[in-house]
Amino acid sequence: MDDRKVIGYFAQKSATELFCDNRALVVAGSEETMRKALALRAAVPGTFTIRKTRFGEILAGLRLGGAYAFDEEAYGRFAPLAEATGIARQDFDFTPSEPGKIKFLILDPSPSS
Repeated sequence: MDDRKVIGYFAQKSATELFCDNRALVVAGSEETMRKALALRAAVPGTFTIRKTRFGEILAGLRLGGAYAFDEEAYGRFAPLAEATGIARQDFDFTPSEPGKIKFLILDPSPSS
């Protein structure tokens, strides 16, 4: 397992203010896609810092009950590594309902999801 493999990018305003889809941390496959996601949600991109996130960080977050929202590119990097740890790959249609939008697959390990 490659804990250091970069899966994608997340955005944060501060240590406690992260860019989320409901309670799921948004992980985009590229900085460009993250900037687009911020713009689509009417977030002011300049107020966010975009940072890399690695497989080990995401896996640790999932084990602590954190939820993640992956775009197609990020999920494509995450899924094969996750399968090796026993997390089943999910079939998901990433085709957005409207052109220009981004569709995210949400992984939420909490029992209430």
